[in-house]
Amino acid sequence: MARQKTISSIDAAIIKTEEDLTKANAKYDKLANELQTLRKQRREHEAKMILDAYEKSGKSLNKIMIFLGV
Repeated sequence: MARQKTISSIDAAIIKTEEDLTKANAKYDKLANELQTLRKQRREHEAKMILDAYEKSGKSLNKIMIFLGV
């Protein structure tokens, strides 16, 4: 027969699990912020590439918008 846990050992396990969950949430928040920052950097880089291509093309804004179907 399995040995029953004491209330104090259960409480200790609850406290440890809560601490682990807090750490996991903090890590998640940090990674989510990092992902958001990286996505913003990618959008900015793509926007710069588009602007550079537009300036080099010599085309009018209207022609580019028609080409893009906007």
